[in-house]
Amino acid sequence: MSQTIVYTGKTHTIGGRDGASQSSDGELDIRLSPPGSRHPGTNPEQLFAAGWSACFLGAIGKAAAERKLRLPADAAIDAEVDLALDDADGFSLIARLNISLPGIDRDTATALAARAHQICPYSKATHGNIAVETVIA
Repeated sequence: MSQTIVYTGKTHTIGGRDGASQSSDGELDIRLSPPGSRHPGTNPEQLFAAGWSACFLGAIGKAAAERKLRLPADAAIDAEVDLALDDADGFSLIARLNISLPGIDRDTATALAARAHQICPYSKATHGNIAVETVIA
């Protein structure tokens, strides 16, 4: 299979969960802190939720276009990414994608979400690797 690289995101991170991360273009410059800490900054789970939900909403838009449908302007995804501690295997992630597509019937929204999972690279990367629940609001 041949692939064409469309974009490469580059970041430099120091200090792990108690550090900082900056993109090579300077557009992202954030402090990091562990989940639940009182330190300023975001955490990898929030960043993953933001990235996946943005990508997934774009994939839903592509799936809608395939059906010659237009997404409502207020289409949204509330993503939740849990950091879980397993007894045997250490840490893992659990995710929920709560999808709101006002004006689109539930069956169509469900079909669009299913197709989006086939399109979205985040969904492809996580498929079979983490528990994912897709909820149509």
